[in-house]
Amino acid sequence: MSGRDVGPAARRSDPNRPDPSGVDARGTDARRAVASGAVEGEADASGALASGADAHGALANGADAHRHGSSGPLASVGAAQAEPLVRVVIVDDHPVVRDGLRGMFDAVDGIEVVGEAASGPESLALVAQLTSAGTPPDVVLMDLRMPGGDGIAAIRALRGTDRVWPRILVLTTYDTDRDIRASMEAGADGYLLKDARRADLARAVLDLCAGRPALAPGALAALLGRRGEVDLTPREIEVLSVIAAGGTNRTAAERLLVSEATVKTHLLHAYAKLGVSDRAAAVRVAYERGLL
Repeated sequence: MSGRDVGPAARRSDPNRPDPSGVDARGTDARRAVASGAVEGEADASGALASGADAHGALANGADAHRHGSSGPLASVGAAQAEPLVRVVIVDDHPVVRDGLRGMFDAVDGIEVVGEAASGPESLALVAQLTSAGTPPDVVLMDLRMPGGDGIAAIRALRGTDRVWPRILVLTTYDTDRDIRASMEAGADGYLLKDARRADLARAVLDLCAGRPALAPGALAALLGRRGEVDLTPREIEVLSVIAAGGTNRTAAERLLVSEATVKTHLLHAYAKLGVSDRAAAVRVAYERGLL
């Protein structure tokens, strides 16, 4: 794998220190560039999770794509992969939940749990510590209601530092409209319930890191239909609605009876108006502004 970029973990390295695998480290900006590149070329979503596709080529420059193969939905990203692609922090006040999630991700090549926290404030300290060490997490799994400090406040604090990274995936037992909307308005990128299938949760982590939205059907239903002062065209809103439901450029083109190139143009215009660079952020900001 020498001489090419293999994913967020490699890009996270100190640019002045040679990478032991021979991969050039390019820092946080390169990691975000991977997310911003996921505008086209995705497969149709399937199953109960309204997230993105099964293919995750954007995480590995197309060479080490994560695909559902014969070994099951939690299949290896690639036997020759030298290091994890996605670094995850788990935030939950129940030790048994954290242990279960860590054990699940240990079985998924391409994902590494790099820390755990039992409250919102602990998660902020942990993310800051990892970032200072030059190894920031790519995805934070955030519970909402924790005795030591709730997840909504922690999400808002993380977004106050960086509007894009790390990706924040709410993982909770609460599916009320109030909790869902509060999470998305605070800056969460995705929302899943704790009864989600293991494969759906693993795919959601990879999807968010690649710039694709990840919403449970209940969360999507709670958010759809919200309308506010419109600054996107009706067609741009239609395209984003399809994307929010886990659709691809092709899905949107077929549903709206336009070409995929036209769909991509609508997406790019929506990105510019919303001040974002990828579809996950576009969906989140559109929700925040009441456009979806």
